[in-house]
Amino acid sequence: MKISLEGQVAVVTGASSGIGKGTAKALADAGAAVVINYNSHAEPAQQLAEEIITAGGKAIAVKADVSSEIDVEQLFEKTLDAFGRLDILIANSGMQRDASILDMTLEDWNSVIQVNLTGQFLCARAAIRQFVAQGIDTSISRAAGKIIHMSSVHERIPWAGHANYAASKGGVDLLMRTLAQEVAHQRIRINSVAPGAISTAINEQATRGDQADKLLELIPYGRIGAVEDVANAIVWLASDASDYVVGASLFIDGGMSLYPEFRNNG
Repeated sequence: MKISLEGQVAVVTGASSGIGKGTAKALADAGAAVVINYNSHAEPAQQLAEEIITAGGKAIAVKADVSSEIDVEQLFEKTLDAFGRLDILIANSGMQRDASILDMTLEDWNSVIQVNLTGQFLCARAAIRQFVAQGIDTSISRAAGKIIHMSSVHERIPWAGHANYAASKGGVDLLMRTLAQEVAHQRIRINSVAPGAISTAINEQATRGDQADKLLELIPYGRIGAVEDVANAIVWLASDASDYVVGASLFIDGGMSLYPEFRNNG
């Protein structure tokens, strides 16, 4: 099956690196015009936009802090100014500030919740407003719009020492499902992906060498994930090939969420 997103416009938040960058490239490869959002790393975002344009695609890079309501509104305004419409939102921006509960500060807690959860709310609200105003153009897509939230296996698996992160992802899960329930009748499809261990620059230490061997004990499928594993799933969720998928959290984790410690009866 060849998936085409020709004529569609996608916003990818946190797209200057890692999963966001890989997703922006995959969406562009499928034919979508892509808005590459970044907060503090302009150069790689601009470089990715230039690569997409050189390859014959359409892309712009836009700075915005997703935890800021004003920034989010401006992000979507710039999207419409550049491309005239919006069809897909990948709410990907996220961060970690890890600490034991004894040492976690209120700033540690608030900063993660503001980006990982409030940021996804602000972006989803802006996208839904545009989808409703825009309506359905069946020549482009069967849906009025699609949102894919970035969650984590830690929406399900507790993670000691990461209370803020795990709480944010648990919140993303119910945010996604509640929004999906609320707007599905308007033909807006909202889903999420929940990656497990994915090899990116930010977690290179945990996915290479001796640490990787320990990590593999938690992955029944026997390998650490690649950015492309997540990006390919997102492209599918953004396409009409998944038109009947609504309110689902797709785990992309090689079986990490299957409690592999119990493979031998615990």
